[in-house]
Amino acid sequence: MKTFTFNGAPVGAVAILLALFSSMGGFIFGTSDRDAGRGGALTLDAGYDTGQISDFLIMPARPRCSSWLADKLGRRRAITIDSIVVSIGTVIQVTAMHSWEQLMVGRIVTGLGIGALSAVVPLYQSETAPKEIRGSLVATYQLFITLGILIAYIISLGTRSLGGAVASGSWRIVLALNILWALVLGVGIFFAPESPRWLMANGKEVEAEAALARIRGVPVEANDLSVKQSWVEIEAAVREEEKMAKLGWFECFLPERKTLYRTLLLMTLQSIQQLTGANFFFYYASGMFRYANIIAYPEHKYQGAVIFSSVGIADPYIVQIILGTVNFFCTFFGIYVLERFGRRTPLIIGGIWQSFWLFVFATAGTIKDPAGDKTVGTLMIVSACLFIAGYASTWAPAIWILVGETFPTRSRAKQGALATSSNWLWNFLIGFFTSFIIADIGYSYGFIFAGCNLAGAIIVFLFLYESSKLSLEAVDDMYNDPSMRAWNSAKWVPAGHESRADFNLAIEAERKENHLKDVQHRELADDEGSQNTVGEEAVGVEKKAFKA
Repeated sequence: MKTFTFNGAPVGAVAILLALFSSMGGFIFGTSDRDAGRGGALTLDAGYDTGQISDFLIMPARPRCSSWLADKLGRRRAITIDSIVVSIGTVIQVTAMHSWEQLMVGRIVTGLGIGALSAVVPLYQSETAPKEIRGSLVATYQLFITLGILIAYIISLGTRSLGGAVASGSWRIVLALNILWALVLGVGIFFAPESPRWLMANGKEVEAEAALARIRGVPVEANDLSVKQSWVEIEAAVREEEKMAKLGWFECFLPERKTLYRTLLLMTLQSIQQLTGANFFFYYASGMFRYANIIAYPEHKYQGAVIFSSVGIADPYIVQIILGTVNFFCTFFGIYVLERFGRRTPLIIGGIWQSFWLFVFATAGTIKDPAGDKTVGTLMIVSACLFIAGYASTWAPAIWILVGETFPTRSRAKQGALATSSNWLWNFLIGFFTSFIIADIGYSYGFIFAGCNLAGAIIVFLFLYESSKLSLEAVDDMYNDPSMRAWNSAKWVPAGHESRADFNLAIEAERKENHLKDVQHRELADDEGSQNTVGEEAVGVEKKAFKA
């Protein structure tokens, strides 16, 4: 299969296809989360949103299930099992004809599967992606979420008249298709390599080497320097972690090796991703109140379309598609931005940008009712779209990248699951309380989200370390460097290198300048002896670069 070159290092087409294919988990997330009016009359019979209740009930189980499967069985098997769970839950939902209780049970089962996928897929992508383009590859998870959202909107538009008064077909068809997507993901993932870091941690050094070579697009026999470099880093980190006590959930909140620091940081950033206000626009624009909440707040039935109706767009389905299109296409720009400028700068600028347009949106809507004023309505639409453009380019994809690359191997699954759970928690809280808040303060709700965006930018500046263009093992070393602070972390480089550019170009430089002889890769695992010395020289790193 074709091999590409990035910063002098080979990257196999397998690595790119792997990221795109595993992102099908994000696509399922998007279509499941946004199928308009899910449940229809069944939700009305219940008197409340069964999705919100089911989300609340399964939140405690999500992190434990996802991390246990990923650590015990491997990343690929975990993805397959999660896909099966999604399929079972989907079947329960789409076959619910008269019972809202059955619908809620189906959503609980589906939610467990999708919640687990949202934790393990970015984890798997981060552990298999070459560091030269890791940001771009992991960001495809968010890209596929936005694609799933957009596709769900389009299908809902085309099928809204099917299935009776509450358009049963508009949600059943979208959901039923997820069985197909889950089947493709669950079966196809076994044609991709397992995470080399999980393989190494489970004593499968030979398989880890083969997986690294496949990801780099080179034969194992070639003894490629990029494979050797990655192998040495992973092996050193795993051996160091083996000396530590077995890690449980409680240990994710201990201060040693900045474990507590990183757990709380990513839980906070995942929470703020929801508190940016993006789902406020998506729920608000899609008429989230037109089923369950219309009972209590009939005046809010199509509030999302109120703003757009001032410029002649009254159909809430069209409103959904407009915002979904902006969200999808701007994510492509976000993939470039996060690879080119790192993680910290886009998040800080994005937080300020989003806050500004939320202030504009809230101020315009508070001063004058947009329903009867085309100018105000146009200003609010423009500000909403520019907010979503900023969110899709920064906070939406960046947080998923950070979940996969901030934690050490031994605790990555558990800490990643905890961080993802905070996202689901705030997703639930925003969905549950938004109707009450809007009924009380209306468009002023935007001021709250604007403040959260500014707070997010400040937190990133003060606490988030720049992890772009570093291996996952080097990221762990950086967080444990006592002399390093978040605001100057972009200058940190592994020991023995002058810059991150030097770190990424070292492989090509060694290949061209030193013409080092081939070294049997598995010999690099030796702790002492001349073979180990040659191996370290071959990848241009010093042993101390891998020590905490």
